[in-house]
Amino acid sequence: MMIVAVVVVILVVAGGLGYYYLVVKHSSSSSGPDPALEMGGFANGQIVTFLYNGTTTEVCTPSLSVMFPTDANATAAAAKTGCEVGNADQNAVQQVPQYILVPAFAGLSIFGVTDLGASSHGFPTVNGTTVLTQCGAGGTSTACPAHPTYLFSPAFSLVEAHIGKTTGYGGLPLGVLPTPAHDHLLDTPSTYPNVYWGITVVLVFDPNIFPAQSSPTCTMSVHSNLSNPTGNCLTSFGALQTALKTCSSSANAFNNATANPIWQTLKSGCDQVVVPGGSLSNLNGNLYIPFSVMPGAPPMFPS
Repeated sequence: MMIVAVVVVILVVAGGLGYYYLVVKHSSSSSGPDPALEMGGFANGQIVTFLYNGTTTEVCTPSLSVMFPTDANATAAAAKTGCEVGNADQNAVQQVPQYILVPAFAGLSIFGVTDLGASSHGFPTVNGTTVLTQCGAGGTSTACPAHPTYLFSPAFSLVEAHIGKTTGYGGLPLGVLPTPAHDHLLDTPSTYPNVYWGITVVLVFDPNIFPAQSSPTCTMSVHSNLSNPTGNCLTSFGALQTALKTCSSSANAFNNATANPIWQTLKSGCDQVVVPGGSLSNLNGNLYIPFSVMPGAPPMFPS
């Protein structure tokens, strides 16, 4: 049962709490991989399919006590999750990085809680419009396979402190919230073998560069000072690198206008995106998920 009243940011993605079957948009073929183990992503400007093999399990390592040995919140969080965003041992697991695109411009609705503005199926909303992501929030009907229900993050704690919370939400420990809704981005070919993938969580604050759920396109929705407001559409690693260095009036104006507490707490100037930890060259979470990559869209998307 979903715990209500949640807040804050990030990311991210998988842990050890089993597989979640998706609400499908399209019917699937009776042959081939189990559609419930497939999900969409982007690589080199194309949409691709992730296939979770259903046997090799995701891992969250090292433990929270190792990642945050002096953080009392992390100690309490271990009762709910072993997965975190905010720290990583770069050598814990042999892996290939994936980038988790969180629509942080949608504020607290990214956590899938209807009282915080999320849709009934766990998607974020902006001004009454649903933002369809490739994964819904953790614990909802649109959560992705091999993704954890909850994540711990010091960034969550910072946002909670920003809005005056001294205890966790809905009975959760401080710093623990549902895995936010998100998309996936790879810096690999569109065909890739089954390996463990590490995570680098990216907070997207410019609505103009957040991709469509099922196609490698972006739509301008907010006025921008940039000559090409959708030019850094986050469907390739090159676009992500550029967005990290691009100042956008749309990010600044939109998030200020909505008094977005995630932006107020974690923003970096007027950047289109923010990477907790500040680098695309390092993982920023302890989560590793096994899957292979195939070109083309999956047979279904969460809806």
